[in-house]
Amino acid sequence: MQPPFDRSDPLITAFPVELAGDAEAVLAVMPASRLRPAASFSVVVEGQQVTIPGRLYNDEPPPDAMASLSSRQRQLLHCLYSRHCDGMVRQRHLAKVVDSTDPWVVPFVVQLVGEYVLEILVDICDRLRDLAAPGARGHVAYGQFIVDNPAFFARTQRRVVSYWSCYYRSAYPSFRGYPGSTLLDLLRSAASERAGHPWPDLAPSAGARVDGYR
Repeated sequence: MQPPFDRSDPLITAFPVELAGDAEAVLAVMPASRLRPAASFSVVVEGQQVTIPGRLYNDEPPPDAMASLSSRQRQLLHCLYSRHCDGMVRQRHLAKVVDSTDPWVVPFVVQLVGEYVLEILVDICDRLRDLAAPGARGHVAYGQFIVDNPAFFARTQRRVVSYWSCYYRSAYPSFRGYPGSTLLDLLRSAASERAGHPWPDLAPSAGARVDGYR
């Protein structure tokens, strides 16, 4: 019989407490890692604080182990592996959950918006078009998350600008043409609708210096 899991495990605290049992089932099929999850960040999900790993280093479970999980448990597994140290693994697992509007999925997607892999930004941008539609489930879910986590989203905006300036400025001379900028516009639209007022835009205007973001 497998010993009980520590409910303070960072791969369990990444989700609301009512999902702890599902998270334990996920951990039971994940290969062990020599390295602990790193650079965790905390956000509020439906009134609960969760702490999500910045990176995890576990190998992916074999297909038969994943098949043994429920659909909800597989969703949690894909969320966790969207934090993997390998960008291709992150992208592959993101594709399985990016269409979900479950509130515990949203922070995993928003965190990826503030990271540096262009292909992931393009995937999110392609899949979250309903953020522009007031009343759509995604518009509501993402808008509420940002309203509940203003400091986290402010940091996300700054990170999008910084990564554009560091890595993608030659390909996208204008920030407004960068996929990350499009995503921020969509997310701010959802937050503005939910908050009832325009959400602060921390992105640079055309021609503005961005040295302070770097």
